[in-house]
Amino acid sequence: MSPGDRRPTPGRRRHGDAPGGERQQDRPSDRGGRAPWRGGGRTVEEVSAGGIVVETSTGEARAALIARLNRAGRLEWCLPKGHLEGSETPQEAAVREVAEETGITGVVVGELGTIDYWFSAEGRRIHKTVHHYLLEATGGAISVEGDPDAEAVEAAWVPVTQLGQKLAFSNERRIARAATELLASGG
Repeated sequence: MSPGDRRPTPGRRRHGDAPGGERQQDRPSDRGGRAPWRGGGRTVEEVSAGGIVVETSTGEARAALIARLNRAGRLEWCLPKGHLEGSETPQEAAVREVAEETGITGVVVGELGTIDYWFSAEGRRIHKTVHHYLLEATGGAISVEGDPDAEAVEAAWVPVTQLGQKLAFSNERRIARAATELLASGG
């Protein structure tokens, strides 16, 4: 068994785990798109969307981030995201999820990339794909009050130049670098 195949000990999180103990991968599995699953049950595909909403009213580009508590009770800063609902496109879901989790409304101005990872929950092996977009803020006030799942415990504006130090997960830092490059190119 390679280190990437080990499952985390219950209650402990390895570096790169997603909120709630899910293991995030920086790229799709090298095992034909499927991770090993020895726990019985079924495999489920899930699709989510989210992104980085940016505002520049202070003269410096700032992004709205959310913080969640991990299983150990530590605060982890991450990008807002969530499941697609009904017939939503990933772009529509990203706009809705960003608004719900941060209080900030925005419009999609570009694609930032996709994060792909596997985790186990309720006897199921879940393969999750999260589409990320760059959004331009159009209104609202930073707040977690609209989060219907109450998973976000805090929201804050963070200078885009500091996202690499603030974000808890390496794959989200990769998405932040893509946002920085897109912003620098005027896109």
